[in-house]
Amino acid sequence: MPWTTRRPTARAGKAIFLAALLGFAGTARAQQPPAEPPKVFVVMDNDFAGPGGTDMQAILPLLADPKVAVLGFTVVTGDGWENEEAARLLRFLEVAGRPDVPVVNGATYPLMRSVPEMRLWEQRYGKIPWKGAWGGLGPIDKVPAQQPALPHLDEGLPTTPPAQGLAASFLIKQVHAHPHQVTVIAAGPLTDIALAIRMDPSFAADAKQLVFMGGLLDTAMMSVTGNADFASDFNLIFDPEAAHIALTAPWPKITAVGDVSNSVMMTHPLMDRIAGAKTPLTAYLAKYFNPLPLWDEMAAAIALDPTLVTKSVEAFMDVDVSGGADYGRAHVWPEALAPKDMGVRAVTIVQEIDTARFVDGFVAAAQWTPPK
Repeated sequence: MPWTTRRPTARAGKAIFLAALLGFAGTARAQQPPAEPPKVFVVMDNDFAGPGGTDMQAILPLLADPKVAVLGFTVVTGDGWENEEAARLLRFLEVAGRPDVPVVNGATYPLMRSVPEMRLWEQRYGKIPWKGAWGGLGPIDKVPAQQPALPHLDEGLPTTPPAQGLAASFLIKQVHAHPHQVTVIAAGPLTDIALAIRMDPSFAADAKQLVFMGGLLDTAMMSVTGNADFASDFNLIFDPEAAHIALTAPWPKITAVGDVSNSVMMTHPLMDRIAGAKTPLTAYLAKYFNPLPLWDEMAAAIALDPTLVTKSVEAFMDVDVSGGADYGRAHVWPEALAPKDMGVRAVTIVQEIDTARFVDGFVAAAQWTPPK
């Protein structure tokens, strides 16, 4: 039979079919839009005092980044009482156009510290510059030992209710729903984080990382020659036991932002730059302008973009819980000297950041408006 009329063999026919199928699949792949990068899952736990200021402004980098899935915000007493903080955060989210993000009530009191105990500690060891809900920059003498009723809010009460449940349970649920993917940002006292760790020992190990606003080191002279409040590691001092529990838990990674956090201030020129975009959110920020370092904003930005860090050091860290003059202060060791049998873990201590890129990113986040 002439070769021009020969029928293909079964093997040749199969090869032709597979080639055609692969060619079709390749064409289909070429026509598909590129896959979106994976979401960054985040829960921020914070003492959301307000109105305005660093606690509230810290959520803006999270809301504005389209790659970020904000699973929720959990609230802890610190700079303010928890019930007031939650109400102010809910109202702020309404102004920002994101009332859909869950806000979950958290711890009303530290694990061990109390108003009477802190009052006695100050008598023995000296004043704590900033006491948050327990007296601010003033005296603690007349602060109630129990959380007071919700006060008048200048910005108005929210219409959005908080989510059901408590912060520690919410944190555990979100971490296990997205194992090894959730970044936990702790920008206030670590009470909620410690409770989650004690309730579920696998919580920390199943998270992606902990980024916390705290861990100020070698600030004794700064408290004498500079701003004593800015040299005070309030988030650790307010609940030292919680900080100890959090820093000795088996997180895959821990980053401490406190040591660099005083380096960038909210100034009038910076707020004028933000207010150049006219939105309800920028009007709110300008109205409640507060000239403080961008403490919590920096923690949020670094959690989302670690390339902002230009200098850091690895050390083992723990918090003094002995109750003496250094109660609540961070202590660090090099690896060779660290008491590892006591559970201390390596921490990345941020020392310098790309300030210009951080500020530009924060301005863009503050001017962001949610898509309609």
